[in-house]
Amino acid sequence: MIRAAQGDTVKVHYVGRLADGTEFDTSRPQRPMAFILGRNEVIAGFDEAVTGMYQGETRLFTVAPEKAYGSHDARYVEELDRALLPPEIDLQVGRQIEITNQKGDRLLVLVTALTDSTVTLDGNHPLAGKELIFEIELLEVDKPSPEQTMSLFPPPRSEEKSN
Repeated sequence: MIRAAQGDTVKVHYVGRLADGTEFDTSRPQRPMAFILGRNEVIAGFDEAVTGMYQGETRLFTVAPEKAYGSHDARYVEELDRALLPPEIDLQVGRQIEITNQKGDRLLVLVTALTDSTVTLDGNHPLAGKELIFEIELLEVDKPSPEQTMSLFPPPRSEEKSN
């Protein structure tokens, strides 16, 4: 059996759920998800869980917030005067909207509270602070050639000493 290791390209089917059983994402029935282990292409806890699995294996595991989207950070929650937002924006609690900050960066934020005069926006990832439960089926493991491994994970450069 083929075992998944850093640098391998893997294909998985997965279902992601919250602790209460709510499904937040799945690759089924669409295409499986492909990624390279160790390249930060998926959240750290997902990458770590797939590493060491065998092709054909199915695994159920829990990812802590620190290995997913981090803790919920109150610094990213702000109450604003509704007049600061364009009137054509349809503000509803639970809806994500796109805003532009003072630097010109576009951000996706969640409307968490509304009054007649204010709106509370949360810039945390929607899954921040949550434990994520995944069921993963490892469908395929593609081992890289030695040349591909070197290009994916080049050895650290050593400092040449000059006399």
